[in-house]
Amino acid sequence: MINNNNFTVGQLSERSGVATSALRFYETKGLIHSRRTNGNQRRYNASMLRRIALIQVAQSVGFTLEEITFELASLPMDKTPTKRDWERVARKWQKDLDSKMRQIQSLRDNLTGCIGCGCLSMKKCHLLNPDDILHENGDGAQRLIDEEGCE
Repeated sequence: MINNNNFTVGQLSERSGVATSALRFYETKGLIHSRRTNGNQRRYNASMLRRIALIQVAQSVGFTLEEITFELASLPMDKTPTKRDWERVARKWQKDLDSKMRQIQSLRDNLTGCIGCGCLSMKKCHLLNPDDILHENGDGAQRLIDEEGCE
């Protein structure tokens, strides 16, 4: 029988659909929290189900665990966040998602120009070198030079 207020890691896993190993990992990263019983067993408050759902949704749209951790740090851990709490996080993530959508649209719109390009000169690449801005750094494949530390 599941206590409506506190879940074991197995019960939380069953309710959330997230593996127990992932739940333990989330806990080590500070994304969720448990209290310990006298027998040192984890017990999770029901509010963790909402946090886990938010983590899953955020990951599914491309947010990293680092980004998720940063935003969840501003939400209360010991109780369900208020509507105002959620709205604040939602506004921030909406801006981030708008930016990601612009990047994806740019990729979609300019992808055909990449076929056969190879991006070796980077002079015409609308994705990695819009308006040939890397020309100021010198000749050659500037992104490869920067990444490999070559001269």
